[in-house]
Amino acid sequence: MTTALYAALLGLMFVALSINVIAKRRQLMVGLGSNGETSLERRIRVHANFAEYVPFALLLMFLAEHCGLASIYLHILGIALLVGRLSHAYGVRQLKEPLKFRVFGMILTFSVLILSAVAILLLQAL
Repeated sequence: MTTALYAALLGLMFVALSINVIAKRRQLMVGLGSNGETSLERRIRVHANFAEYVPFALLLMFLAEHCGLASIYLHILGIALLVGRLSHAYGVRQLKEPLKFRVFGMILTFSVLILSAVAILLLQAL
């Protein structure tokens, strides 16, 4: 199961992002919300954006794999999703945000969603 590899790697990344938010909350002594702290808001959004997109992308990849998508294509999708999420996290976390990392990350994430969905449709049509 190729998708399982990327689910595991992204699961570890999710834990790292969670710890990143918790550490900043402890440093700033903020239990809920962000208390207007921009650095905390950015970490919260990186974590939340990951939680919003990654599960659905992995589900589509899993379904494409179940429909018979070749392992090489799943590796391409998985690497794209991983690189996209790393790029997005790096870009959004910066106080002086280099927008190119955020945009690149979302382009890769959307590409994985679209390509996985199209693969499922094509494989089901065959």
